[in-house]
Amino acid sequence: MDDDDLPRRRDDTLTALTRQSLDPLSLEELDDRVAVLENEIERIKAHKAAATGHKAIAESLFKKK
Repeated sequence: MDDDDLPRRRDDTLTALTRQSLDPLSLEELDDRVAVLENEIERIKAHKAAATGHKAIAESLFKKK
């Protein structure tokens, strides 16, 4: 079973972040949070692209002929 198939833990950081109230944050704090999250999205996309490339290379190496 892949880790992706498992339910997310309730104490997971991402879950905590999405449940956090935004009401106490100022506009500047909200802008900062958006910038941090956008940077994290770009970092994840870059990592995913690299992983996809590695997977394709590995599959081509072990492909049955």
